Amino acid sequence: MTNPRTSKLSGALNQLTDHLHWLREEGVATVAADSSLVRAVSRRAAVASGPAASGPGTSHPAAGPAAVKIAAGRPPPAASPVETPSATKPASPAEQEAAMALAAIAQRVAVCRLCPLGRTRSRTVPGQGHSRPEIMFVGEGPGEDEDRQGLAFVGRAGQLLSRQILRMGLTRAEVFIGNIVKCRPPGNRAPLPDEMAACLPYLREQIAILQPKVIVCLGGTAVKGLLGVATGITRLRGQWHSYAGVDVMPTYHPSYLLRGGGEDKARWWEVWDDLVAVLKKIGRAPPPK
Repeated sequence: MTNPRTSKLSGALNQLTDHLHWLREEGVATVAADSSLVRAVSRRAAVASGPAASGPGTSHPAAGPAAVKIAAGRPPPAASPVETPSATKPASPAEQEAAMALAAIAQRVAVCRLCPLGRTRSRTVPGQGHSRPEIMFVGEGPGEDEDRQGLAFVGRAGQLLSRQILRMGLTRAEVFIGNIVKCRPPGNRAPLPDEMAACLPYLREQIAILQPKVIVCLGGTAVKGLLGVATGITRLRGQWHSYAGVDVMPTYHPSYLLRGGGEDKARWWEVWDDLVAVLKKIGRAPPPK
């Protein structure tokens, strides 16, 4: 009889393997992961596999990219919490100090009960990424995958955002990704005004610590929460705004492109135009396709 836990772990590892394969195809040579997460996954894999995993007749795939195969026509794999810096270098004292301050905020978020969302969440999602990024992405709130993993943008919308970031010539580890609210609203609904008001002080503190050059607001709820602007995202996108001296670019949320907006490919190009404008603002240009 198949062990449900083993089957679930196997599926998760297969998703991660596929994601790493996709990253390699995108030109990413190295990846970075939280060391505690790697140790936990290794322990669980050893327990789930048991002695039979190394016994006679057990086949092991060859190490390295050559062992990973993706069938033709298969849809892109789900996003992974693995972050991919373009280069590994020691954090500066300022980055280390900022990282400690962000961790302190995350600890406060973890025990927060300032709004009703604290009673229905599984895990808080404080956001993750570089402690001193040039670009910060802000969405509206965690979804089901984020609520389960405690990481921002790791579902289908997160996968699309990852591809957009890579196309910009950056990696998730080089930016910071967060949300207006740190807990999942029930049924993935938009957060209510009182929920946003209760959570916004955390986001404001994060922005002050991160000191990004540009904030990209993903969707109308993010714009309304951060800037207090109720104008629709269709009219706002592509136009520069400002928050506490930081340039803000509103654009469509990745989930919009994956749902109704996905039928209109012009929306995809509008988002790309917005991201190119963001790169230009920080003195960069997108790499050749």
